[in-house]
Amino acid sequence: MKQNIFDIKNESDFQTACLETFRYQYENVEVYRKFVDYLKINPSEINEVNDIPFLPIEMFKNHLVLDKNSEAEHYFQSSGTTQINRSKHYIADFSLYEESIYKSFEQFIGKPEDYIFLGLLPNYSENTHSSLIYMVDFLMKKSGKPENGYFLYNHQELFDLLQTLTEKKVILFGVSFALLDFLDTIESQNLSISQSQNLTVIETGGMKGRKEEMTKDELLKIFKQGFKTDKIYSEYSMTELLSQAYSLGENVYKSPNWMQVLIRNTEDPFSYVEEGRTGAINIIDLANKHSCSFIAAQDLGRIEDGAFQVLGRIDHSDIRGCSLLVS
Repeated sequence: MKQNIFDIKNESDFQTACLETFRYQYENVEVYRKFVDYLKINPSEINEVNDIPFLPIEMFKNHLVLDKNSEAEHYFQSSGTTQINRSKHYIADFSLYEESIYKSFEQFIGKPEDYIFLGLLPNYSENTHSSLIYMVDFLMKKSGKPENGYFLYNHQELFDLLQTLTEKKVILFGVSFALLDFLDTIESQNLSISQSQNLTVIETGGMKGRKEEMTKDELLKIFKQGFKTDKIYSEYSMTELLSQAYSLGENVYKSPNWMQVLIRNTEDPFSYVEEGRTGAINIIDLANKHSCSFIAAQDLGRIEDGAFQVLGRIDHSDIRGCSLLVS
């Protein structure tokens, strides 16, 4: 493929890169080619992004989704229980993933080198097949700050550290239920986090049966009160992607220039709904150069003013997600 995805500047660049990627992956990713052929679609007749077929995300559970010209020894695996067949996303080029992580973070939040990173997550050595933890670990390495660390069950240690870092720029990454557990712990001890303009909390989603389900708005309200901040950021990605979208508050996400979300009709997966209408999420991730860049996800969402919201899961889709990392 000719174009560097990180050089995409406008919609025309994006459209060109999508069509180029589609043709390459049709020729070189066997499961995707079989899927397109099964739909009786002639790839030479695909001239618009909206006409590109999106591979159901479930295909990562039972098939190798990998460019035949690539070799991949390592993979990311979706979180889940032993009863669930987990998705595997084989990674042929970690440098591509790392550049995507860095540039997305830099675009929406800032340079990783300027922040201390704390995680209410398992550490990388315990979860080498988690794309989320690989991302956080990479950002910690770029940061290089001695205070960086994981505090999944060490709530008192995390609380004490936060009290000493009110003058430093801190990012706290956490799955939703772990952030709630931390706030419950300090509340039970009648402790309160000192207000800090320099603390940025980024929740990565995931209740998934660990706690009573609540809406994202309800969750963000609790986090705002507990962490004494006007904004809670969110990160949206998944095992099958190599890019991240970020919400800088209010559950409204923006994507980097090489990633885009489309909203398909839940009754007709080959058509799209109007802006503002709810449907199922299709994701274009051009960083998935060596697997599949066109994925039909199992999340519901809608698009307004160039940003998208995630509204929940499609009924009967599998329970999965980052919260199950610590099952």
